[in-house]
Amino acid sequence: MSGKGAKYVLVVCEKPDAAKRVSEALSDGPVLRSIVDGVPVFSFERANERFVVCAARGHLYGISDLVNERTVYPVFDLSWFPKGMMEKDARGADNRIAAIRRLASNASDFVNACDYDTEGETIGYNILQFACGGKAESARRAKFSTLTREELDSAFKNAVIPANNHLAIAGRTRHVIDFLWGVNFSRSMSQSLSSVGHRFRTISIGRVQGPTLNFVVEREKQIQSFVPVPYWKVRGNFEARGVRFGADCAHDRIRTMAALDRLRSECQGKDAVVSDVTVYHQRIAPPPAFNLGDLQREAYRVFGFSPSKTLEVAERLYLDALLSYPRTSSQKLPKSIGYAKIMAGLSHFSSYSKVVAKLLGENLEPVQGSMDDSAHPAIYPTGERPRRALSSWESKLYDLVARRFLAAFAPYALRQNATVKIMVGDNEFVKEGRKTLVCGWLEIYNFTKLNDVEVPMLQVGDRLRLLSIESEERFERPPPRYNQSTLLEKMEREGIGTKGTRAETIATLIRRGYIAGEDMCPTELGFSVTEMMSRFCPELISTEMTKRIEERLRLIESGTASASDLLRENVRVVAKQLIVMKSNEEGVGGYLGLAARASVLARIKLGACPLCRSGSIVIVKSKRTGKRFAGCTGYSDGCRASAPLPQRGVIRSAGRACGYCSWPVVYVLGGRHPWRLCINMACPSRVKKNELRVVQKGSR
Repeated sequence: MSGKGAKYVLVVCEKPDAAKRVSEALSDGPVLRSIVDGVPVFSFERANERFVVCAARGHLYGISDLVNERTVYPVFDLSWFPKGMMEKDARGADNRIAAIRRLASNASDFVNACDYDTEGETIGYNILQFACGGKAESARRAKFSTLTREELDSAFKNAVIPANNHLAIAGRTRHVIDFLWGVNFSRSMSQSLSSVGHRFRTISIGRVQGPTLNFVVEREKQIQSFVPVPYWKVRGNFEARGVRFGADCAHDRIRTMAALDRLRSECQGKDAVVSDVTVYHQRIAPPPAFNLGDLQREAYRVFGFSPSKTLEVAERLYLDALLSYPRTSSQKLPKSIGYAKIMAGLSHFSSYSKVVAKLLGENLEPVQGSMDDSAHPAIYPTGERPRRALSSWESKLYDLVARRFLAAFAPYALRQNATVKIMVGDNEFVKEGRKTLVCGWLEIYNFTKLNDVEVPMLQVGDRLRLLSIESEERFERPPPRYNQSTLLEKMEREGIGTKGTRAETIATLIRRGYIAGEDMCPTELGFSVTEMMSRFCPELISTEMTKRIEERLRLIESGTASASDLLRENVRVVAKQLIVMKSNEEGVGGYLGLAARASVLARIKLGACPLCRSGSIVIVKSKRTGKRFAGCTGYSDGCRASAPLPQRGVIRSAGRACGYCSWPVVYVLGGRHPWRLCINMACPSRVKKNELRVVQKGSR
């Protein structure tokens, strides 16, 4: 194909599977597969015109500095380079660039058929500009949201040279800014660690990773500083016409034993009378079709899929032409996608045939969400049959999307809600019930459960028999740690990152050892990096700074802001912050060095040390065994105070010392009820309890 001969249209796709699918969908006849420089290439005839389709495998070009020496910073002289020059394991990128360059030499026309978003636009622009000899601004653009034959045919018929390249400029600018922040501060931190005597170790952070990590750290600080406060939940047990039921005290949380005793006394011997009965009906609308963030959160809730895994599986289904393009912010389904055609396709699936038959008999008007995306609609099934057996991951995610799509066209659900108020003297008790009258969309989208709670048939003035008053001691709970789903939601709500990169940001923080566990607990390294940045480089963990950059990038996409102005501003901010970092190199290195050798698990301070009286008892993790225990922060000064701790459950300080031995008292959370104990194994209170157990055992 590199020699002289008939000219052809060169089509550039983002992924090899997409190239294959595009070729099969557009060809008027057979598709020929050949190998150019080790890279598969597809060719075919269409309307008496020859097409050749090649593919990248993600980014073939990346941003780097001209020195590329990890000990040198600051770096502001950046350029685009082939990935093979930057990464040792990216030699396949060199082969693809060579193949595309050879194919471009004999092409008469070019079409950018990469995914239509900022990343796809950046990939396509760089290939057309660097590998195809400056064709980025003269190539036609094919825009599509699915890889079905009909949509690809329409996309290529309507492919034109774009009036501007704002999307590519925004995407390329984002890469430059991310590299500018990431490489400079990563090198600065790594060099600072080396300056205080540690061997050189790469410690990296980015402008989106910084605020995301800070979310996790700030939440952990809230959890650690939280002191569980006890309260009592009170429930009255009643009988009416032979039916027994419970109702909760309207005083949701009773804070003291005195108040609890007073309530019991006030209810003793009193009649129970129904004071109010309220019944009302509630129409519950179907949820809109998924955007990417919604899909990632729901797949985590229903299946436990991580956000990055959900995106990976959704992209696989997109490449198989089973789903529309998943990297979308939209919750809207335009009529142009062809509702009836998609449902006709889904009717061939046994799981959906009955549902589709019902829906096709109605007016097809889906529920539309509030969020929109100018490039792509909400995620929807194409209705095409799989051409291969799907994995369990793929089957589950496809079913989730398909049912959500169908549910958007279904009738509202109807619920009956009832509230009964009961007075016992001056104390009010409330019984709430719910019943589903019409299932509507809930029959289709069976991943949402609405539990029914029966309420006895009562009328105002009915007298009830008070059987008993029950109380249960509970404790205020700290805010929950983030999981991957709620952290992604926080990023989306705060406007940092993009729909396609947020999941990868979270995965990167996990890989680098800054956060760990299913419940996103910051490690000591994560704590230290965040505290260091808070002191010396607050811009790098600033949500506001990152949001401002994201907003400016959106304006660049629309052509109403200048990329060069944004780059100059970021260079100034980075330079200013690096001066502070450099002038405090030892302090920065000290923070990071502490993290490199620390054994303190999570800085949880349990209380004052009863032995040395100058240090604090904290939770410590043994490097040798991995088990946690309590130890004094004055260990380096000779204090040997230590105590074993339970290895399961969350440990929180009770905020007081033991009255017997002055060691800290803690709560152990994890079961239904918190467990309160003094951590000192030799505490007189423990000895007395053990003696009592022995006596009781002996008496049996």
